[in-house]
Amino acid sequence: MEDSPRSGGLSSPEAKLGMRVEDLWDIQEPQLSPTEKLNACFESVPVSAFPPASSEGMDLPELDKITRAKFLPLNQDHLNFLNWLRIQSEIPVVLLIEIKSDCSLAEAVQILTKHKILSAPVVDVEAPEDASWIDRYIGIVEFAGIAVWILYQSELASPRKNCVTQFSNGDKEEAISAVAAAANGMNSPRKIKNLGLEPAEPTPGSFFEALTSSEFYKNTTVQDISGSFRWAPFLALQKNNSFLTMLLLLSNYKMKSVPVVDLGEGKIDNIITQSAVIHMLAECVGLSWFERWGAKQMSELGLPTMKPDQVIKVDEDEPVLQAFKLMRKKGIGGIPVVEHGGRKAIGNISIRDVRFLLMTPEIYREFRSITAKNFLVAVRKYLEQQHEASPMLSGMITCRRDQTVKEMILKLDSVKIQRVYVVDEDGNLEGVITLRDIISKLVHEPRGYFGDFFDGVLPMPQNSRV
Repeated sequence: MEDSPRSGGLSSPEAKLGMRVEDLWDIQEPQLSPTEKLNACFESVPVSAFPPASSEGMDLPELDKITRAKFLPLNQDHLNFLNWLRIQSEIPVVLLIEIKSDCSLAEAVQILTKHKILSAPVVDVEAPEDASWIDRYIGIVEFAGIAVWILYQSELASPRKNCVTQFSNGDKEEAISAVAAAANGMNSPRKIKNLGLEPAEPTPGSFFEALTSSEFYKNTTVQDISGSFRWAPFLALQKNNSFLTMLLLLSNYKMKSVPVVDLGEGKIDNIITQSAVIHMLAECVGLSWFERWGAKQMSELGLPTMKPDQVIKVDEDEPVLQAFKLMRKKGIGGIPVVEHGGRKAIGNISIRDVRFLLMTPEIYREFRSITAKNFLVAVRKYLEQQHEASPMLSGMITCRRDQTVKEMILKLDSVKIQRVYVVDEDGNLEGVITLRDIISKLVHEPRGYFGDFFDGVLPMPQNSRV
């Protein structure tokens, strides 16, 4: 067993949180099973104890962008002081990344990309200072919704649709519906229920240059659609809700992040992501409760949950938009690209990679059509030229069924990825294990646990469904 954080002197906030669970574990009733003990421990810890995201590792220009994104009234002197404080005292400056409702779609993509996040809460710039949190925040903008918008634009441009794309002055109402779905992160809004179920058609290399250079793209803002649409779902926890509630929402209910609100301030106090939970677990190495659980092989916990022929994948010769279309249809955040006619993966495309279609459209010029393979080749070449670190340059991150949960957590946390692919001895795909899968094996949902928790959390818009 590795050294416990107890003997490591100063430890991380996550490790201290793990020690708190350790202390709670020691006082649980002996007749409880290990899973029941963990449930009881996490039920006793409020989400307010979860360490907030910090600005550690960011320079002053980055702090400035985050602060402006959050819409805080800080001037350059304040920013200089915050940066000095972080460097001199080694205390992380906690800044929550938020996006203004009048931010353009292009700016939203840049903010999400710059700070390596999948989503961010959106503040209504017209909300009064004393607004409650439910009126202050319109919702969350995320890459998953932006992918829906791109798919819709590509289908408007498709010959089989027999219509003109919106960025060439097509139907305004339909385009606004698409933008609404994108900004709102809705997977199945009724307004775009006619998004085709057929495979995506080939997309010429010039398509995204035309789209991103259009006035339609440049001028589309979140505020344009805020009057008719509200994000769904936008479920936030209060600071006194339990860790167990948060873990169940991130696993059983497939939420990738959970906002925590301060009712007194009427603002979001923290955002807890699946990745942050995995990092917390990685910091608990050496603690007895973690080691007992982490020593189990993935196969003992029933992972991966699917059979080899159930793995959702895209052929290297298929259009890259087919990958994003499958992600939308299946509700997943990534998909492997396999060699033609085989089961060996040549790469992975995640939902956040949609940014490369919007921010670097020029890298596809040489391709007659943007296939999944062409997309991987172009993006990898771009990343190498920009000297930008990315899991895309590391090849496929894989594992075997006999690896332990602890090994999996450390791998997911060190590489900062959302999923690992399970392969056999020949390298053929056998399954996939995601952050959600890991968290779902940590706790279980007691019968009737949530009760009426979801009733009236936030009224659903008439033109959307979850």
